[in-house]
Amino acid sequence: MPTLIMRMARQGSQPHQKNWGFTVALLWRELRLLRARQRSRRELRALANDPHLLKDLGITRWEALEEADKPFWQ
Repeated sequence: MPTLIMRMARQGSQPHQKNWGFTVALLWRELRLLRARQRSRRELRALANDPHLLKDLGITRWEALEEADKPFWQ
């Protein structure tokens, strides 16, 4: 993936030209990361009521709920 971003950065090689493709790619990547965090924390909250699954993960119910309560941007 870094090579794709590097190629996108080189496309707008003129100094006065803003490379919007690179900016959009970085923004899209960040939004996907935030969405993935939100989804995984929601799923972790659902798992917090199953002690067997928590034991498989190696975390306590308190740790699962603490992680699930974090905002998606952290």
